Amino acid sequence: MAVPTDTGSASATAGPDSPAALATAIARYNDAWNAHDLDAIMAMHAPDMVFHNHTAGEQAQGEAVRGHIGAIFEAWPDIAFTGRRLYVRDGLVVQEWTATATHARQARRGDLVIEPTGRTITWDGMDVIPFVDGLVKRKDVYSDSVSVLRQLGLLS
Repeated sequence: MAVPTDTGSASATAGPDSPAALATAIARYNDAWNAHDLDAIMAMHAPDMVFHNHTAGEQAQGEAVRGHIGAIFEAWPDIAFTGRRLYVRDGLVVQEWTATATHARQARRGDLVIEPTGRTITWDGMDVIPFVDGLVKRKDVYSDSVSVLRQLGLLS
């Protein structure tokens, strides 16, 4: 499936943070997420990278991001993301996605602990990802947690 990509107007910037370079980088990054390849994901992060899931109220920085992302893969062992829209500018990627995953292990949404339900669910989200020197500086995640909670039977 081709994801509609908007790279804006022609950029005078060349180099690792140009729209063309970032379109390639985000494709590799997304592939690493779908492969659950923590080493590849971390290799694309700046050393002081911040992962902030605003909806769940969770944040990790630097090497602690590895454990945070690893916990996501543990709670949702088959999680996969499908891109819906991609916007690429100098130094910035914004992407809309749909996640599909089976709730096979205990999961957390902020302070809420959710015991496994075995349900396969889908939810939408969006990432705002600034890059510096071709590396992910931040990943700000906004996702539809209400949909997640409803599908897991925690909200009506």
